[in-house]
Amino acid sequence: MIFDSILGLFSMDMGIDLGTCNTLVCVQGQGVVLNEPSVVAVKRGTNKVLQGGNAVGLVAKEMLGKTPGSIRAIRPMKDGVIADFDITEAMLGYFIRKVHRRGFLSAHPRVVIAVPSGITAVEKRAVLNSAERAGARRVYLVDEPMAAAIGAGLPIMEPTASMIVDIGGGTTEVAIISLADISVCESIRVAGDDMDEAIAAHMKRTYNLMIGEQTSEKIKLGIGSAAPQTNDDELSMEVRGRDMISGLPRKTLVSAEEVREALREPIGSIIDCVMRTLERAEPELAADLVDNGITLCGGGAKLRGINTVISNATGLDVRIADDPLTVVARGTAVYLENIEVLKETMESGEDQI
Repeated sequence: MIFDSILGLFSMDMGIDLGTCNTLVCVQGQGVVLNEPSVVAVKRGTNKVLQGGNAVGLVAKEMLGKTPGSIRAIRPMKDGVIADFDITEAMLGYFIRKVHRRGFLSAHPRVVIAVPSGITAVEKRAVLNSAERAGARRVYLVDEPMAAAIGAGLPIMEPTASMIVDIGGGTTEVAIISLADISVCESIRVAGDDMDEAIAAHMKRTYNLMIGEQTSEKIKLGIGSAAPQTNDDELSMEVRGRDMISGLPRKTLVSAEEVREALREPIGSIIDCVMRTLERAEPELAADLVDNGITLCGGGAKLRGINTVISNATGLDVRIADDPLTVVARGTAVYLENIEVLKETMESGEDQI
């Protein structure tokens, strides 16, 4: 315990949103200090991280879909959970060292990590082990919906219902929270990645054009929408890829309307998840939501019109949280500030089997 206290004087404790698409690190009193893609570039066969262990994040994302046979650019998180244990450990270690700017005792922080509410005990153990082996001296896990609600500034401690919809890269988390605990929660593995795949499938089916995941994401961010927008008639984008028939590079023009149609299925799955959560809510909590409405966060909340379609389906007011991409990370930092009070409700490496 004495050694742990000494380390605490030198370490920079942090909250981490370990996402499928992006990893965000928040430090107490400093806010979000790191926001980089969850991507690692490794040497094929050895799984050794390139560039002396620095081919992680933004550097590695530039390599996605463009690597030669000797290199792999890997996204070690799949559907919000660890798909590659060793690569995730290397990625976490890199981010922790980057935040601490190297030091003898500084790279042994306490870490709060947000995880999807629907993951298994085995998946939780994988997250704990990766963080501990990456240099964390103590690891706590918190459910993403709870961290998101705190980061969004919802009154979770009060006896009133707060509803959060967190649309990430690999999972969508929907929860109703009251009195500092989750009352009803649904988690589905349909989110931003599925929207990208739906766009790629549309391009293949309609134009015989194969595109990569980075191009799909650019289309979604550029002209994608969940509901018709006032300027949709004018919106279009030139898309480049490989012709499936000739095998040659080609470009074509894609309209916002057809992208919206391509996104209909994954958005429909998210709306169904929201509806199922509302149907399971206690009557008094449901009554509160008539006034309190729903809060959207996560990268998917940036999709134009997503709040409109959810509002139309539920009949409730839907607002988008301030800076929705960083909400979960900011929530973990608040947990960190109140860790002595809240750690009884959190899972840590000490109480995991």
